[in-house]
Amino acid sequence: MTRLGLLSEISERVRFARKRFGTFEVIDFVVVLMGYAISGEPTLAAYYERLLPFATPFMALFGRSQLPHRSTLSRFLAALDQASVEALRGVFLQDALAHPGPAEGVGGLWDRRGQRWVVFDLDGTRQAARQRALPQSPDLPPPQRRLQAVCAPGYTGRKRGEVVRTRTTLLQAHTHQWLGTFGNAGNANYRGELLRGLEVIVAYQAQLGLTSGQALIRLDGQYGNGAIVADLLEAGIPWLMRGKDYGLLDLASVKERLALPADEQFVHPESGICRDLFECGDLPVTAEGHRSRVIIATHPAGTTASPIGVTRDQRVYELFFTALPALGFTAADVVKLYLHRGSFETVLADEDLEQDSDRWSSYTPHGQEIWQILSQWIWNLRQELSQQWQPTSMRLTEFSPPSG
Repeated sequence: MTRLGLLSEISERVRFARKRFGTFEVIDFVVVLMGYAISGEPTLAAYYERLLPFATPFMALFGRSQLPHRSTLSRFLAALDQASVEALRGVFLQDALAHPGPAEGVGGLWDRRGQRWVVFDLDGTRQAARQRALPQSPDLPPPQRRLQAVCAPGYTGRKRGEVVRTRTTLLQAHTHQWLGTFGNAGNANYRGELLRGLEVIVAYQAQLGLTSGQALIRLDGQYGNGAIVADLLEAGIPWLMRGKDYGLLDLASVKERLALPADEQFVHPESGICRDLFECGDLPVTAEGHRSRVIIATHPAGTTASPIGVTRDQRVYELFFTALPALGFTAADVVKLYLHRGSFETVLADEDLEQDSDRWSSYTPHGQEIWQILSQWIWNLRQELSQQWQPTSMRLTEFSPPSG
């Protein structure tokens, strides 16, 4: 990082002044958090206990003389502002775009016409924080919870009484390179964070010289409505996502299509579920007339309620919205590409195991965001160094040309 000038870039561009920091500067706290990401320690307390015996030589590696105390780090993270967060995010993105590898080395997906696509995954992870019930009466002061600034009530699918923080992440699917993280309390601003992710994808395309429309973004059902399709059309980024606007099933044209035989069948290799796939063509998904290619997958309902899709007449209906061309991707290709997106979940699981970016480092939004940006930065650095140490080819996916 010193050779590439990244430490000096952080020092120059991420500026934040506050009293009681003494001789410390922003780079001192950045170095400490980067070491925390590398250490694998579950908490800052355990990390400091492990680091203290060689704190001076550790800081000297970065040209610094003294390790900030834990309380000093806590005050720094609590005092950060949005401008500092965005400045660090800018340096991170600049470095990520400067080291994606050559255009032919970042992997890709080739459709049945031989056209190349570069796939990006955008999704959110939620970190839950349990809250104990506190006594409240007129003779007691209002309760003050440590996480009330960084968390809010949100859906976790688990127990009540939890507050959550959502971290929306952007991943290049072939290289497993992180390109962005955007955190917010509760269920977050999923539409606003998507727009920020699209800006990053556009910048990535420009940096690698990819043609417009060559990127493909995959999204889960949280994004599957017409408003998101309108945003994607405006950004010029093709999409593949699970739909949640089940009112489309009541359209006359869709009912007529579902009454006919299915186009294809797809058996999931792990669950064994056999889905009938119906190609419905381009359908309007907004009142303004924005259109998306819609594919409907159906399978018999089980004995328990299906967590995904809608059940009607003992059949489960799932919607898939995409801008992928029908000549390049059959209905089965589209569904396979979505349902095999487990690679993204695998990366999130690996991150939880190796670095756990969702662990708490600060009880303030800006402090937690700084930590998560730096954690992703260390992940990318480890990926880059491992690639130089043991080069491996990137993920290449090619669909077979249609028979006949």
